[in-house]
Amino acid sequence: MLIKRSPNGRDLPFSSEITPHAVFESRRSFIRQLALGSMAGSALVEMATRAAFAAPAQQLTAQPNAAYMLADKQTSYKDATTYNNFYEFGTDKSSPARYASAMKTRPWMVTIDGEVGKPMMLDMEALLKLAPLEERIYRLRCVEGWSMVIPWIGYSLSALMKKVEPTSHAKYVQFITAEDRQAMNGLRYPVLHWPYTEGLRIDEAAHPLTLLTLGMYGEVLPHQNGAPVRIVVPWKYGFKSAKSIVAIRFVREQPATAWNRAAPGEYGFYSNVNPQVDHPRWSQASERRIGEDGFFTKKRPTMMFNGYDEVASLYRGMDLKKFY
Repeated sequence: MLIKRSPNGRDLPFSSEITPHAVFESRRSFIRQLALGSMAGSALVEMATRAAFAAPAQQLTAQPNAAYMLADKQTSYKDATTYNNFYEFGTDKSSPARYASAMKTRPWMVTIDGEVGKPMMLDMEALLKLAPLEERIYRLRCVEGWSMVIPWIGYSLSALMKKVEPTSHAKYVQFITAEDRQAMNGLRYPVLHWPYTEGLRIDEAAHPLTLLTLGMYGEVLPHQNGAPVRIVVPWKYGFKSAKSIVAIRFVREQPATAWNRAAPGEYGFYSNVNPQVDHPRWSQASERRIGEDGFFTKKRPTMMFNGYDEVASLYRGMDLKKFY
């Protein structure tokens, strides 16, 4: 692979060329297995992809929340729906858009249990009606060094938390995602521990910015973006925003998370966007906004907490290099 270097001699690969250590060895095998498919199978995949984008999306009406309408230029819908990390469908950025349409998102149930006074099991219709839907424009930054600006639709996770009434024993919130072995071709490979799990501290989950997300760009979530329900935590790296959630559990102890289990030296539990804490294999000091293409396009400086300074009080007194 041709490696381009910056004037200061540091390697600066395109973000799409960066492979997490946990999948480095398995990725070649994964791609090789995909390549073994027949020509007919490949054609069917391409037809399914085109059909998924041609099908009319369900509109989702939401009231813009003026407090969260970021002024940054929005990422195009095409970029936001074709350049994704969703390893359940493959490790390439294009894999989710190609394969995710096979996943069925209706009916869909989300279980909310654990240390709560009122455990619930809610279908999508109940989730859509639980609180007024808002449109919020958030940045989302990937640990690989790229970012997007997307108009999300949902409501603060705290609205759901109030309904289930967490007890005083609830210190963390765990998110468990779908494990559909028939539709999610990526689950056949030991890239991560399946199902994908993530977690937040209880005060992080309750912060108004933490969005229970049901749509984007005025529509229900596309399959490749975490349909039908996901979390968006805009001050943390994107992998903290669990997709296709089937369970939300309130627990006493810090839960294990997928990437921390796979590579604890690279992916900490907190995973706040912090330009002062580099990934072991690349700098986090700058980022490339998707849509601003070109290797020589000047990168943006990475902002602490991805620019969401209102969350800084959650970490007062913490060593954010130790608790990365």
